[in-house]
Amino acid sequence: MESIDFLTQYYSSYDEDGRLASRHGQVEFLTTMRYIEMYLAPGMKILEIGAGTGRYSHALARMGYEVTAVELVQYNLDILNFKTLPGEKITAIQGNALNMSFLPDEAYDMTFVLGPMYHLYTEADQRLALSEALRVTKRGGLFYAAYCIADAAIIQYGFYGGNIHELIDKGLLVVDEFGMFGADDAMRFVRPYELFKFCRKEDIDALLCGLPVSRLHYAATDLFALYNREALDAMDDATFELYMKYHFFLCERPDFAGMTNHSLDIMRKL
Repeated sequence: MESIDFLTQYYSSYDEDGRLASRHGQVEFLTTMRYIEMYLAPGMKILEIGAGTGRYSHALARMGYEVTAVELVQYNLDILNFKTLPGEKITAIQGNALNMSFLPDEAYDMTFVLGPMYHLYTEADQRLALSEALRVTKRGGLFYAAYCIADAAIIQYGFYGGNIHELIDKGLLVVDEFGMFGADDAMRFVRPYELFKFCRKEDIDALLCGLPVSRLHYAATDLFALYNREALDAMDDATFELYMKYHFFLCERPDFAGMTNHSLDIMRKL
């Protein structure tokens, strides 16, 4: 099977909209939107690469922005189109983050890559996706990239879920001679059927070397949300609002960067 077949199979049976709509899923969504809204300005043209079912593209289009939504998986694109309301300025395109040749250079004020980096398994492909996204972003424009972070998965899926020995036996998680867990390769989910590519912040920093960007923020978008999902889902509105204020206080602290499931890198193109 090709990579797209595994992704189609996964997303056809997974409720991505439901994940972001749940109380614990809202932490990631609200955090991402907070950092988007920091830099929004009237008349901006927005591009989302790997738009999924359109959760962010729809939110921004309904705020009046012109959005181009590029998505690889046709199943996701069909849902995105179905949910598009009359008057929304969304142009939906099936396309691959590795080849954005159908879009012109420096056309967008704000570009999002909020999904593709989860599923690109080599450094070369990751750098190509970042380079293509930056190519179509205007100089001085904003660029957002999201990543899956390894150590939260090791703790939650590996230890808490009872799968740590399976990960090691499969060679997906390496324990070196010093007892360090994947010191040089955080989590080797690098094959298409494993679906997700995990990393650590130092891997993200290395990807940016040589790219024409200046980092504005690096944020842990869900941080402790998946550790506390039952408590979050049971919170009343006032308590959840208080939790989000505390989350925003913590989410850029470097001492918590490795504890999140997802991170968001916010940059300006030079």
